[in-house]
Amino acid sequence: MQFRQKALSKLQSPEELDVPVRFARPQGRLVLAVTVAVMAAATFWAVTGTVTSKVSAAGVLTHAEGSYLLQSPVAGQVTRVLADEGRPVAAGAPLLMVRTANGELPVRAVAGGRVTTLYARTGSVVTTGADVATVERVTDPKAPLTAVLYLPGESAAALRAGAPVDLGVQAVPRDRFGVLRGRVREVSRTPQTPQRIAAFLGDNGLAAQFARQGQGTPVAVLVDLERSRTPSGYAWSSAGGPPHALASGTPVTGAVHLAAQRPVDWLLP
Repeated sequence: MQFRQKALSKLQSPEELDVPVRFARPQGRLVLAVTVAVMAAATFWAVTGTVTSKVSAAGVLTHAEGSYLLQSPVAGQVTRVLADEGRPVAAGAPLLMVRTANGELPVRAVAGGRVTTLYARTGSVVTTGADVATVERVTDPKAPLTAVLYLPGESAAALRAGAPVDLGVQAVPRDRFGVLRGRVREVSRTPQTPQRIAAFLGDNGLAAQFARQGQGTPVAVLVDLERSRTPSGYAWSSAGGPPHALASGTPVTGAVHLAAQRPVDWLLP
């Protein structure tokens, strides 16, 4: 009976208007205020802030005109080597002599430049079309080096001329001397097959390495190195960089900075 009386009393007075209502505890209001503040800050950053990303790829330091593989036009035994690695050579100059059935014949440089590698040695036997030397095309010995990076086509599509590039040099400790500074000069839109890469670099091994990295056929990205009054002649992320010059043919790893984007752009169609 006692419970029945209480129920009837409740029905007769369904609204306890004289009892104060507590909408939220103080702790709840604090959590709500923090949540609103965080959401407002995130919205402000999404509209006004920027986010940058990078695309990385392997490459090599070289001169802008590239190199070529010199191949023997005759078969026979090498009797004399007339060139030295690292020394300049003029167009048409003989690099070595080969004894053939028709006597000694010279193997001449196709174009002037600098001999970077000699594959043939005195006494070795060469066949017609065999690689005997790599010659770097250098018309101006004081011309600066260029970095050539090989990126998959879909990654290179987002690159633009002038984009900053950080270049890690394999022979230079990054923790001591930092990275090279450069900017994209040109993004090739022509797919680079192993044959095209070898024709430019004069190195079949590097061509095979760059051709198989990533997905799909790569494209070439030329990077101008920023000049500076340092021992190497180029700008580094550290104060002075390494205390020596950089050699052509040195492998590098480049990180190309893409254009900054607002986070809100990712949400808009």
